[in-house]
Amino acid sequence: MSRALNLSVRVGLPFRKRGDADEMLLETIHRPADLRGLDHDELSTLATEIRSFIVQATSVTGGHLGSNLGVVELTLALHRVFDSPRDILLWDTGHQAYVHKILTGRRDRFDTLRQAGGLSGYPSREESEHDWVENSHASTILSYAHGVATALHLSGAEAERRVVAVIGDGSMTGGMAYEGINNLGHSGRRVVIVLNDNGRSYAPTISRLSHGLTNLRLKPSYVRNRDRIEHVLGEVPVIGEHLQLGVQGLRAAFREFLEPQNFFEALGVRYVGPVDGHDVDEMEHVLRSVKDHNGPIIVHVITQKGKGYAFAEDDEDKCLHDAPIFDPVTGPPPWAPTGYTEAFSEAIIAAAERDKRVVAITAAMPSPTGLIPFQARFPDRFFDVGIAEQHAVTAAAGMAMGGLRPVVAIYSTFLTRAFDQANLDVGLHHQPVVFCLDRAGITGDNGPSHHGVLDMALLLRVPGMTIFAPSSAQELQVMLGEALAITSGPSAIRFPNGAARRVPLEQVGSGLTARRVRQGDDVCILAVGKLLEAAEDAALLLDEQGVSATVWDVRVVKPLDPDMICDAARHPLVVTAEDGVRDGGAGAAMADAIADLDESRQSPPVLVLGTPDRYIPQAKPAQILAELGLDGAGIAASVIKTLHAAHSPLSPR
Repeated sequence: MSRALNLSVRVGLPFRKRGDADEMLLETIHRPADLRGLDHDELSTLATEIRSFIVQATSVTGGHLGSNLGVVELTLALHRVFDSPRDILLWDTGHQAYVHKILTGRRDRFDTLRQAGGLSGYPSREESEHDWVENSHASTILSYAHGVATALHLSGAEAERRVVAVIGDGSMTGGMAYEGINNLGHSGRRVVIVLNDNGRSYAPTISRLSHGLTNLRLKPSYVRNRDRIEHVLGEVPVIGEHLQLGVQGLRAAFREFLEPQNFFEALGVRYVGPVDGHDVDEMEHVLRSVKDHNGPIIVHVITQKGKGYAFAEDDEDKCLHDAPIFDPVTGPPPWAPTGYTEAFSEAIIAAAERDKRVVAITAAMPSPTGLIPFQARFPDRFFDVGIAEQHAVTAAAGMAMGGLRPVVAIYSTFLTRAFDQANLDVGLHHQPVVFCLDRAGITGDNGPSHHGVLDMALLLRVPGMTIFAPSSAQELQVMLGEALAITSGPSAIRFPNGAARRVPLEQVGSGLTARRVRQGDDVCILAVGKLLEAAEDAALLLDEQGVSATVWDVRVVKPLDPDMICDAARHPLVVTAEDGVRDGGAGAAMADAIADLDESRQSPPVLVLGTPDRYIPQAKPAQILAELGLDGAGIAASVIKTLHAAHSPLSPR
């Protein structure tokens, strides 16, 4: 019996009898077509089995749990009404697509979810013809849908194929979603937009529009009575149809009042709903009704994030949006910030207690960025703007102009969405905004879209930007104080996910200076942030081979400490190590600074180690860093190889 079956036994899930053996209905589903012969009771059984399977799978690998528990019936209905891959199903955000993966032939691979060489936690074009867009960054799918629908229209395939865009789990708080809606309404392209309204992203969704859309979810009697009255009036002989139309007109007028200016229809997009997203029959009825609508149409679906798993339903913070490895019987442990995130959480509270001007801003991620304790302590100084990174950064600039000291807590990978704002709205105006970039560097299980490897290369291009890279928890806390003391322009502190080193006081730097960790003569290793530990390991390995290494903790990537640069230049070889892109990153800046010491730019060779110019697939961070030669053994091997090449008879002299 499989592990999923074992879980089913524990939680008392129903079975179908198939001959002499108990067989889960889920095990008979290998493709979307297998769903279409199921009756109501079988669909209900299947939905329960899918939830059990998802809980079991994510308990082993970790993953996005609550989001997928909430879309089970919705996904069943979509695949019964539409014919994927002929019809194009698009997901935003892509972490809602586990059920879609299960129904499209990938159930047997879920033990590899988010593992090296395994299933992606998002849709993947490499995995299946049913997947179109990886889409792990939110609010983009309506633009994709507009583009795909335009291509179908111009190629003459619009009549035979449908485009369906599922958007939700907070994605409607991002401005790009409204740009897509606006252009869909203007163009009239045939797209069915399924608005999965669960009221949340990571945390409860921040949006007056989402509040307006879900006003009626609190009044189910309104929906039932509306439908009942229309049905009864429609049965009145002779004039029933006219009475029914009159009520529909009145309903439209009420909707104009309840939903200001009927937002979507004012943009040229028809609106239908709200619909119970956990009623497969109702969902199917509505989807079949709108399937052939000649233009864009929104189906507003109400779902419950975390549905069917008590621990997710009871998690008021994020409905177990994402979960680590856990025991499915006892549920995941209560979430609390750890490592560098914990150090940041403590530091920003301490800073806010010292200075009432300090405020915190996040983009729909108060828990992952460690700001929940800050929110509880300073609710009036905490701002969650939804999935709106561009707005977060420009709003921070405005707050700084007004005399506040804003701290923008954001994942490194999501800062790339707001680089223009960081450059021109903050940098150009020399505003003292502090960017705290969590999950910087190689992040691991979430794959190429979540590695935070671009932040240094981008922020180095912003004039006046100060960039800190802590190598320990204590360094991060010191650096936040240093960053808040800078008033001449913006600053950024980049730090990785996971455990943070705790070091003695004498191993904590200060100000904008680098810190020399050890002294040698043969090679100088300039290590950025997390890679200091790898550089120290490399130095010990080099000692065993008779190579004496100096190691510096760079600490501040911009401006670079001139004493560190001068010391590096006296060595016959300099090696830089960073967990960011090699081209145009911190190492390139250090190599340039060393060359600038001499008018003729004669300098010792500088070997720049960093991430390559390619998308890096999912795996554990330590495995990825080792494969890239960014662990201790890899750095040492690169040093030995370079030194041997320099002394080879064939090398240029």
